[in-house]
Amino acid sequence: MAEAAAGSGGPSPDGGAQPATDDAQAVEMPATISQERLHLIEHVASVDRRLSQIADALAGTQATAAAARSTPAWQRVTDGETRVQVGIAIAALIFLQTRVPQHLSLAGSWLLPAVEVVMIAVLLVLDPGRISRTEKVVRIFSLGFVAVASLANGWAASALVVGLVHGTEGRSAPSLLIVGGNIWLTNVLIFAIWYWELDRGGPAARAAAMRTTPDFVFPQMTSPDLGTPDWEPQFGDYLYLALTNATAFSPTDTMPYTRWSKLTMGLQSLISLSVGALIIARAVNILQ
Repeated sequence: MAEAAAGSGGPSPDGGAQPATDDAQAVEMPATISQERLHLIEHVASVDRRLSQIADALAGTQATAAAARSTPAWQRVTDGETRVQVGIAIAALIFLQTRVPQHLSLAGSWLLPAVEVVMIAVLLVLDPGRISRTEKVVRIFSLGFVAVASLANGWAASALVVGLVHGTEGRSAPSLLIVGGNIWLTNVLIFAIWYWELDRGGPAARAAAMRTTPDFVFPQMTSPDLGTPDWEPQFGDYLYLALTNATAFSPTDTMPYTRWSKLTMGLQSLISLSVGALIIARAVNILQ
């Protein structure tokens, strides 16, 4: 009985019962520890959920990157093409046009090339660096430049052919070969720029993957396992297309896919054949 009384608390100095403080603390401590454990478990669970979300996001990012790598570059969004290749071709084109004889030029040997220089300067201001802008004004200046160059060279080629037929041109074989070769090579550069500007909407539209159906089917498109995933047509590919079409008078390894591309390649072959055949025939006749 005394132990029970001692365990339940002794009498207070004023005669009342002494509260059992030790037993109360013993009851409160397990409750506090349980609450801390509960908070810890919830925190661990929250961290685990967060780690799972991060892992899922990383897995999704890796899957997206793998899918992008498996898609050929010409079918996905890429950086715009630089102007280095086409810039060299344009500079050569303008230089060749300034070397055309005065009597074969539409408006003098310097006027139309000067107009072309101004148009190129405006293009560089509107879309410097990589070619990425698809605005209408940029397309107008791009296609306008090729149209002016085509007009100038078409006039020179026509005047040369008419002169050869009437016998007013081609008095000297070396000069005829130089002038004729100038016009023929300029024609190749012009059609290369036309192909480059029109295929799938132009270089900026190709970089933005705005159209997936090609106008010209290159070998790397039909056999992607033989090329690199980063391959996409650039100006050098269209220059090769124009050169082979001008010499073979037909497609070689790159096929026209749409009607306009077939008609344009046919027109280039016709011009190249007529100019080349007349120049060579006249030069052989002079040498004999």
